[in-house]
Amino acid sequence: MKHNRGGFLVAVLLLVIAVAVAGIVYYVLRITQTGPATATGGVEPTEPSSSAAPTGAPETDAPTETEAPTETTSPEELAAQEILDGMTLDEKLCQLFVVTPDALTGLSPATAAGDATREALERTPVGGLVYFAQNIVSAEQVTQMLQTTQSYSKIPLLLGVDEEGGRVSRLSGVGLTDVLDPMATYGAAGDTAAVEAMGKKLGGQVKGAGFNVDFAPVADIVTNPNNTEIGDRSFSSDPAVASDMVAAMTRGLQEGGVLACLKHFPGHGSTEADSHLGTSVTNRTLDELREAELLPFRAGIEAGAGMIMVSHMSAPAVTGDNTPCDLSPAVVTDLLRTELGYDGVVITDAHNMGAITANYTPGEAALLAIEAGCDLILMPDDLDAALQALRDAAADGTLTETRIDESVLRILTLKAKAGLLG
Repeated sequence: MKHNRGGFLVAVLLLVIAVAVAGIVYYVLRITQTGPATATGGVEPTEPSSSAAPTGAPETDAPTETEAPTETTSPEELAAQEILDGMTLDEKLCQLFVVTPDALTGLSPATAAGDATREALERTPVGGLVYFAQNIVSAEQVTQMLQTTQSYSKIPLLLGVDEEGGRVSRLSGVGLTDVLDPMATYGAAGDTAAVEAMGKKLGGQVKGAGFNVDFAPVADIVTNPNNTEIGDRSFSSDPAVASDMVAAMTRGLQEGGVLACLKHFPGHGSTEADSHLGTSVTNRTLDELREAELLPFRAGIEAGAGMIMVSHMSAPAVTGDNTPCDLSPAVVTDLLRTELGYDGVVITDAHNMGAITANYTPGEAALLAIEAGCDLILMPDDLDAALQALRDAAADGTLTETRIDESVLRILTLKAKAGLLG
């Protein structure tokens, strides 16, 4: 009996050892196949579904229902990018300028488009042209000139005119647009529906003449009673009224078929000196601008304005010095693009004005404007000199092609939105 009990104990011991060895082997196999997390109590992997990637295929992060949709590129931007990809560096640089036909051709006054215009556009394919009273003789003449000019351009041109109404009107004198009262008159009446309807009719008339840009509306509010540069071109000195009117006029112009251009950012109604003649300074602080001058621009941006023009006035309380606003990154990039969130086309005021020519060469002003964040340089005092300065800056790396492409893509996208790229 004693002998049998000892044998039994040995058998039990061997069984325990066998179970332990089997457990160790199982544990080792589990670690090898699934990793330690699963082996120590993690969730076991499920069988792969029939849609799973085959063994050896790279893993991808499949989108889930909770993921935010990725930003899509608009058809207009795709069309613009396709053109941009085929452009030379020099063609891109030329797109950054809007000039008069006189400056382009060397003929003054330029009242017709012929061989000189065609050759000039082949040599210097600028982004756009702007026309003044000296270029406009009759309704038939201006329409024919614009059609012919556009036919000469490899990339369709922005063709602009100052048609604000009131004392700034280039087309009413030849019957192409209605004679309008100063914008202050409409602001005082307070009828936004009437202003939008007026803008739509005006936009249709400007488009009918062959233009695609109206450098209007004036979004300035007059906070200085001694200001003469803006005066009754402004809808109102009340920011709320001006905002409503600017938004209505912007919508109306663009419903009429032309691009609206808000001006003169960040608000030129507090100055006394005329920036056409020399330096013009505002002492308004950034907080004061936010409470008043910036409001009509915000309203115009929300209404979809195609372009914004930045003034030459100096705002030392904002920038820290007397740099003209259109040459200041603090104004163009920090205030307009970042704070107001505007990513559309930004154009300078005319660079042949005294506030620029008295302090900068054409090349210096052109380069500073692009570095500040502007896209288009309006009417440099010397187109060849301004263009050469950008060429030189691109050659030495001061101005990168990435920065150039950024502006040209905006310009081409705007042209696509205006229906110019087909």
